Amino acid sequence: MSRAAVRCEGHECGTRQAEPRDGGRHPGRPVGGNRLCAACHRRLTTGIGMLPELYRDCERVLGGAAAKGLRERTSGGPLPGMPFNPAAAETRAAILGVLGSWSGLIAQQRGLVPPERSVGTLSVFLLRHADWLAGHPAVAEATREVARLVSRARRVAHPEQIRRIALGDCVEPGCEGRLSAVVRVGATAAHPAVQCDAQAGHTWAGHQLTHLRRLMPAEDTAQGTAADTSAGTSAGPAAVTPAVAERWLTAADISRLWSTPVGTVYRLASEQSWRRRHGSGRTYYSEADAHACFSRRAERSAERSR
Repeated sequence: MSRAAVRCEGHECGTRQAEPRDGGRHPGRPVGGNRLCAACHRRLTTGIGMLPELYRDCERVLGGAAAKGLRERTSGGPLPGMPFNPAAAETRAAILGVLGSWSGLIAQQRGLVPPERSVGTLSVFLLRHADWLAGHPAVAEATREVARLVSRARRVAHPEQIRRIALGDCVEPGCEGRLSAVVRVGATAAHPAVQCDAQAGHTWAGHQLTHLRRLMPAEDTAQGTAADTSAGTSAGPAAVTPAVAERWLTAADISRLWSTPVGTVYRLASEQSWRRRHGSGRTYYSEADAHACFSRRAERSAERSR
């Protein structure tokens, strides 16, 4: 199939809607030898260009001021040393992380010197290499991550909605509680945290969800697998059978479960040669390889902090 016949891979492009005869938008066509149509390429560069200003807006919100200099009346003021709006601090970190991860991927694969780690410099670097990124196999994730990050930054002053998804019986011996995945709806780096309704100490990080699924009784496992998808993870080609020894996750799944930018996931998978499979036009990575990689990174981080 020729490049001209390939559909656009941009996030929420018309190709992901119904065909025109069914009332959907016309599918986009890649232009300039890349994987994005002109509209999606423009949305990607516009989003990247907006992030520095949104980053500054979040800085204003940190101290209790609304964006563009408006300030909300409060009593008592923020606690000393504590940001008034933690969501703003997290969003600023996410903006820097996303811009840095995609810039790092470009620098690594093009043999370039990585740019200075500041939001303005990283944004300019990405815009300079936007055409190259538009031809990269991971550009669909880039458009998705930038679009969601822009949306998240815009609503940073609003409380996040919380959703609980039932998983099954608690896996701790003797505990009669039930486990649920707690999901922050709409957050760019949203990942589930697993909690027990009987014992507050029975909690697990989101990336342990698939491990817990294997420990649950067979009747709960199927429900847990469905919850994986509802919570934002997609079962890979070999992950639909409860008894399977290996689990395969997309880069987006790994990004959510380990709260890591997608660009960093692609870079680590390339650097460390994670095992991968392909199915239905998507690439799936070994959960075991990802878990080992992030465990090593956590250990090194702990050692440096001692």
